Amino acid sequence: MNVTKEITRLEKSSAKLSVTIGKDDVRLEYDKLLKEYTKSVQLPGFRKGKVPQDVLVRKFGDALKDEALGKIIEKAVGVVFEDENFPKKDQPLPYSTPQVKDEPKLDLDTDLSFSLVYDVLPEVKVEKWEGFELEIPDVFISEEDLARELDVIRDRNAIVLDKNEGETAASGDVVTIDYWELGDSNEILAESERKDFSFTLGFTQNIYKFDDEITGMKKGETKEFTKTYPEDDNAFPGKTKKFRISLTALKIKKLPDLDDDLAQDVDEKFKTLDDLKNNIRERLEKDLDQRLRNIKISKFLDKIIENTPVEIPESMLRMELDSRWRNLARRFNTDSNGLYKMMGNSKEQAEAIIESWKPDAEKALHSRLIVETIMEELKLEATEEDKEEQLKKLAEESRAELDDVKKYYEDERMKEFLMEDIKERKLFDLVLQKNTLIKGKKENYVDLVRNNG
Repeated sequence: MNVTKEITRLEKSSAKLSVTIGKDDVRLEYDKLLKEYTKSVQLPGFRKGKVPQDVLVRKFGDALKDEALGKIIEKAVGVVFEDENFPKKDQPLPYSTPQVKDEPKLDLDTDLSFSLVYDVLPEVKVEKWEGFELEIPDVFISEEDLARELDVIRDRNAIVLDKNEGETAASGDVVTIDYWELGDSNEILAESERKDFSFTLGFTQNIYKFDDEITGMKKGETKEFTKTYPEDDNAFPGKTKKFRISLTALKIKKLPDLDDDLAQDVDEKFKTLDDLKNNIRERLEKDLDQRLRNIKISKFLDKIIENTPVEIPESMLRMELDSRWRNLARRFNTDSNGLYKMMGNSKEQAEAIIESWKPDAEKALHSRLIVETIMEELKLEATEEDKEEQLKKLAEESRAELDDVKKYYEDERMKEFLMEDIKERKLFDLVLQKNTLIKGKKENYVDLVRNNG
């Protein structure tokens, strides 16, 4: 098939592919389709395969042209995109389906022209990536940080006991509830029922954040209430909802004493409480190193984003937002449809949540595209030696057998992820050498965690 083409760049990293097919090729493809039908179609008064072409044309002319048009366009698009000389930068993104613009009509006596519009990989020109000044907080680990970690360990090793009959729910208790969302007439809304939902009260471990309303309830009690959410709530901004809740179980946590016995219960390698504290400090210091590295990288990316404009394609942003929606669903042990039902099947509410994610999603994609561009320009590679070293490190960090870790990364997709991660680590090692780090304000570890998640 003889195809001529022209690429025109559009806004937001999209492109228009204009294609023209010579009338001789158009006629050839149409005749080919007509012959196929002649061999297979059966009409009253004719034996199978014996229907004259002019009869088919008179009876099915428009339908034949429509089908031929679709086949011709599909074949022409394949010819263009499968051509090894077709520029990679002009190829459509994998999640961007090319759309035919201004649906053409098939005229067997003229050339066929049509256009496709689709998203392409954005053009990224990094003018500068070194020589920035990055202000980093001056962080220290305090006794408060150690105490907080010890509280977490005590909570993890707590004994959970039934609360005495008649006692009320308080912060820190483990509650089990059945709940329903109610409509304006107190009817139970479809798909809103949840049975045996357990969580620790006072830590907003539920999407509805009704901890305060459950506080003070007794086991066996049922309560109805209306809750209005603030405008900045992630799940239900500005919404008012009515609930019915039954408290079916109420338990209290009995925390162990902070002594040598607790240390030995945590791990037999600890003989004393001081051993445990020293281990916690070492872990916090490692975690602090990683957090500070992440902050340095984040500050670098903020700087380079300011200096490197990128047009994010709509399909790329949509894919990122869809991924975040699925991740939120997994956090609540459901799927995308289940999360939608939890929100009362409110399209407006779901759209508002997704809309609020856009700035962060665009920034994440912007950063990723810049990082990939710099890695490509520097020709950074991940070697087999790099891979082996990283696998050993992962095994040590996770306390897993090296063979098990290697087996996990035998999967081609996981191996590709690992190699990209190694290349990215190499880039950021280089970035931290080539940019100036300036000490910022002093703050302790717990404040760093609160401010940076």
